[in-house]
Amino acid sequence: MQSPRERSAERPRAGWTVMGKRGRASALDVCRVLAVFLSLFPCVSLQCKILKCNSEFWASTSNSGPEEEFCTALRAYNGCVRRTARTCRGDLAYHSAQHGIEDLMSQHNCSKEGPTSQPHARTPLPPPPPPLLPDSQERSDGPEVCHYERSLHRNTAPPNYTHCGFFGDPHLRTFSDDFQTCKVEGAWPLIHNKYLSVQVTNTPVVPGSLATATSKLTIIFKNFQECVDQKMYHAETDELPAAFADGSKNGGDRHGANTLRVVEKVPGQQVEIQARYIGTTIVVRQVGRYLTFAVRMPEEVVNSVEEGDDQDLYLCLHGCPANQRIDFRSFKVRAAEANVAGKIRGGTAAHGFTYQSAKAKCKERLPVEDLYFQSCVFDLLSSGDINFTMAAYYAFEDVKMLHSNSKRYHIFEKDAFMSNAGPRGKGFLSLLFLNVLAVLLWVECCTVLL
Repeated sequence: MQSPRERSAERPRAGWTVMGKRGRASALDVCRVLAVFLSLFPCVSLQCKILKCNSEFWASTSNSGPEEEFCTALRAYNGCVRRTARTCRGDLAYHSAQHGIEDLMSQHNCSKEGPTSQPHARTPLPPPPPPLLPDSQERSDGPEVCHYERSLHRNTAPPNYTHCGFFGDPHLRTFSDDFQTCKVEGAWPLIHNKYLSVQVTNTPVVPGSLATATSKLTIIFKNFQECVDQKMYHAETDELPAAFADGSKNGGDRHGANTLRVVEKVPGQQVEIQARYIGTTIVVRQVGRYLTFAVRMPEEVVNSVEEGDDQDLYLCLHGCPANQRIDFRSFKVRAAEANVAGKIRGGTAAHGFTYQSAKAKCKERLPVEDLYFQSCVFDLLSSGDINFTMAAYYAFEDVKMLHSNSKRYHIFEKDAFMSNAGPRGKGFLSLLFLNVLAVLLWVECCTVLL
């Protein structure tokens, strides 16, 4: 059994799973996955040229050949990937390729120094038929290291579980229970650590509006010890699969494969991904035309960042950048003023809802006027899409299922203000105190002089 520190120290790489002579086939399989991934994110691939590196490596290793030739191709691939670092740094496929190269270098005993000339592409042979895997119910449940809580030492304190949720137009609840409404149009990373990466793509809900919602979601589970192979899950509007991208429903052909499973809860509407080897549960839903995301994860896993990795952009950990946040309170004030003006003029709301009618509709599902209720009102006013009522409702249902502290289910506006203030709020109070003290001293001096 390994301690949490030992588990963290052993760095599972986001690379290809390679076993013996089948290593090259696995690398090519993941190359194909990367190609599919990039085609799903054209806005990223226009700037990030990882696809070119990937296709060159794929072509040069599509058939078996001498080990030296494979290592030459791998070094050329490594050089190509390194040259894309500046434009690809935030891209999941880039990071996956990086770690995959490290794995293959080690497994094939390739030196980083040596010739890097590109070998000529050979005519690919037809791929071998995939091995028949037994049904997941018939497989062993896996060794103890593949069960997060069982792998902890007996004297270790119980793990502290945290929650992150992303839903609606979109609204973000971070691992530290900050609640934000953001713009974040395009592809953005939610989570990136030693064990998994999550990326969402958000598109405008209404042309010309700042409000966006999630239309695509990609999760990469990195290979881990004898537990699971690398797996990718991809969902988008009207396509919520009940399996990973390779068609499997568990973690592959390792001993602990069943500690990673995709479970379809409601066909086309709700999928749950259970990753017991890292104590993590993920819920993905489609509500209306858009996706929602919720996760329960141990604090140790949340903080298991890659060495030297800049975590500032990962939304679940640090929230949305300041320039991407929408001021919730100002919007609410403007909406209330527009509602009063509309009554005076006898007009109708732009998207079919007035402030009062949006509140009444949200009250049907969310009786407590917390920030989930407020987010529902915001979404109805900014989009007019009644499905966002259910998105907020299910996001709160996921909180009740995944959050470890029942006293923190509801977040209210005053809580969000205090948490967003953070260190800046403390600094402001200190400055205010010093200013007041200076004024009092000045008044005292003036009194003495007079």
